[in-house]
Amino acid sequence: MSENCTHDCSTCKENCSERKIPIEKLNELSKVKKVIGVVSGKGGVGKSLVTGLLATLFQRNGHSTAILDADITGPSIPKMFGITKKATCFNENLIVPRKSASGVQIMSINLLMENDTDPVVWRGPVIAGAVKQFWTDVVWQDVDYMFVDMPPGTGDVPLTVFQSLPISGIVIVTSPQELVSMIVGKAVKMANMMNIPILGIVENFSYFSCPDCGKKINLFGDSKIENVAKSFNISNVSKIPIDTELAKLCDDGKIELFTGDYLENMLDIIEKS
Repeated sequence: MSENCTHDCSTCKENCSERKIPIEKLNELSKVKKVIGVVSGKGGVGKSLVTGLLATLFQRNGHSTAILDADITGPSIPKMFGITKKATCFNENLIVPRKSASGVQIMSINLLMENDTDPVVWRGPVIAGAVKQFWTDVVWQDVDYMFVDMPPGTGDVPLTVFQSLPISGIVIVTSPQELVSMIVGKAVKMANMMNIPILGIVENFSYFSCPDCGKKINLFGDSKIENVAKSFNISNVSKIPIDTELAKLCDDGKIELFTGDYLENMLDIIEKS
């Protein structure tokens, strides 16, 4: 690697051991300023929820936002936003994403399937290829912030996203369990290997507020997320409680009516990334 390396392999002709796969280019009709990945070390922790909330908050604050649903085998974003109509073709090569009630641009595999319950029985490389096509073959119109809802773990799709999309940073989602340190550690180490900044950690199911007295009850035991974040030198932590109203909004396709402030502290750091 050259002493003057800028880590931008797309402008470099050196054939060094550090050379990366070039970033996939958008089509000429698309423009995306910043891409944020939402990741988790395991499934079922609320990664899609965090993706939907972040897109909603940024759209509410006057930004043009989009969601690329990279969780091909477990898509839930269209349901969360109440989108039932399918994506349409711009021409024989490009697809137009659907827009939510507030204007969030959304592309998900369920917007291409005949039935929402049809399974996607594809091998890893095919799924990874579909994710790249969601980036290159979709008309993304003047997007300020794109949030990529990634499948859990460190397999083909997260690797493809990290290597092929211009990721500005990632938000890690986890839950308050004993295994949290190991699970977060896997996501952190993969991000470090790919030189992707970690913007913060969100602990979902963090607590439950008693509807009668307002007392916070730690159903899964005392939270350890601050200590875990500190051990990985991550300063930004958010907590989402078990919120029955929020759950109902998601089930009803009305996540954009959410009014809580659980992720407010994530906004500034994402804007500065």
